Amino acid sequence: MNVEEIMTAKLCTTGPEATVAEAATLMGERHVGSILIVDGDRLLGILTERDIVRALSSTHDAPTRAVEEWMTRDPVTIEPGASVQKALRAMMDGGFRHLPVADGGVPVGVLSIRDLAGAFAE
Repeated sequence: MNVEEIMTAKLCTTGPEATVAEAATLMGERHVGSILIVDGDRLLGILTERDIVRALSSTHDAPTRAVEEWMTRDPVTIEPGASVQKALRAMMDGGFRHLPVADGGVPVGVLSIRDLAGAFAE
């Protein structure tokens, strides 16, 4: 089984100038735990639930600040044809629960630890 078989292909994205509140709202509406920060087709970073909690616990005005202050820049990515075992290893080694999937550097999906758990449970 490979990554593209289980990844979420419907991307949740925003630009680096979006506020933490705007990003959190998009994540809530889409029921996802991360949002890709992009400039056109270029992946700049990823903002996760953990990043939002870190932001809110750091400063009272975090909701009004730009996501680029809190995002993980240049995140680790994986190719859609990679094995799920390779993806799991990357996530375990990096200590993260969301892994952007990129084809030729262009984001095409996100793989979550929940996606992997579902795949391994089947």
